Amino acid sequence: MAESSAPGDMFEFMQKMWNPMSLPFPGMLTPTINPDELEKKISELKSVENWLAMNLGLLQMTIKTMEMQKAALVALMPDPDPKSRPKP
Repeated sequence: MAESSAPGDMFEFMQKMWNPMSLPFPGMLTPTINPDELEKKISELKSVENWLAMNLGLLQMTIKTMEMQKAALVALMPDPDPKSRPKP
C-alpha cells in the first residue's frame, strides 16, 4: 500500500535536506550589535569551514587513489590486440 504524503511532510523533508544541522540561517544573516554574539557566530562558521575543508581533502585523496588504482589496473591488463601497440 502506498503512503500518501501531505504537503507539510514534503516541506519538512526539504527543510531537513537543506538544513541537516538545523542551523538558524535566517537568524545568522540578521545584523547584531553584541560583539560576543558575533564572536560566537564567527567561531561556529570557522568550525564549519574547517570541517568542510577536511572533507574536501578526504574527497580529493579518494579521487587520486581511485585514479592511481585505475591506472595500475589498465597497465596490468593484457592488450587484446598486440598489433595496435606502437612499435618502439
